[in-house]
Amino acid sequence: MNHKRVTIRDVAEAAKVSTQTVSRVANNHPDVAAKTREHVKAVINQLGYQPNKIARSLIQGQSYSLGVISYGLSFLGPSLVLEGIQEAAVQAGYSLMLHILSDAEDFNAEKVLREILSYQVDGIVWAVPEIGQNQDWIHQALYNISVPIVFLNVHPRPNLVTAVIDNKHGGRIATQHLIDQDRHKIGIITGPMNWREARQRELGWREALAENNRAVDESYIANGDWSPSSGERSIRMLLDWHPEIDAVFVCNDQMALGAMKAAQQMGRRIPQDLAIVGFDDIPEAPYFSPALSTVRQDVTEMGYQGVQQLLAMINNGDDAPIPAVMLQPELIVRESSVNIT
Repeated sequence: MNHKRVTIRDVAEAAKVSTQTVSRVANNHPDVAAKTREHVKAVINQLGYQPNKIARSLIQGQSYSLGVISYGLSFLGPSLVLEGIQEAAVQAGYSLMLHILSDAEDFNAEKVLREILSYQVDGIVWAVPEIGQNQDWIHQALYNISVPIVFLNVHPRPNLVTAVIDNKHGGRIATQHLIDQDRHKIGIITGPMNWREARQRELGWREALAENNRAVDESYIANGDWSPSSGERSIRMLLDWHPEIDAVFVCNDQMALGAMKAAQQMGRRIPQDLAIVGFDDIPEAPYFSPALSTVRQDVTEMGYQGVQQLLAMINNGDDAPIPAVMLQPELIVRESSVNIT
């Protein structure tokens, strides 16, 4: 078997064109006649030619790689964000240098950035959840970063390029839906409150209650940790304290699964006695018993849009401002929250 690498000269000889023309076709350069472009592409496919990205990097002064700093891939949300990042990067011809933090609150940001930058990446996607005080370093660190950087799902700040989900709006529409279903005692199971997403979703719950002249009872709040077991513990606690609760906004679907199971074990019919709305719209949500009403957030699109912002910064430099992206979540109504009469 012949494992000889096909070179750009091989393609040029087979296509009877110059190596410069092959290079232009391989790099999607516009200055090639359409007929010639199609002919060269056919030869490239026939020979199985793969452009040398290292050579391209040396010639053009770019690595065509992006650094990605992330955390929590055991959670569904961060892993879906990475899917969007990967899709956009591959489409643009970029590879990824991935750094996964083991602890999103206790790490040396300067060291992490220095390691990523050592690979000569053209830009960085910061995909670490805003947990506790882990973003305090941002303003100081920005002055020492030599490449563009985009932040995903962090609180928008001046001089930062961000792509975020409007978690507060998601909490508001979930709670408003329960109010529209004529529910009067609406509790909430939050995520861990050192996460920005959890705080924003709880704030949406508070705002929806206030907008409808409903009092906010702090004892109607239970704090979970995103896991099904914490949803189970939290709903038992809420229903023990307040048997009158007739609806609960659960701040992610995994906790909602645990909450629904425990509530049913406690004799509550869902949704007749207790309406439940989750958050995320995980693939299993329609198969819960009953099917789970939830708030769908497209975090994959957030990752995709973040890379688009980063590529615009790489290509345009400081010539044009890059607008922030805020994606709006969507309420998905299923049987767990709809009154049955």
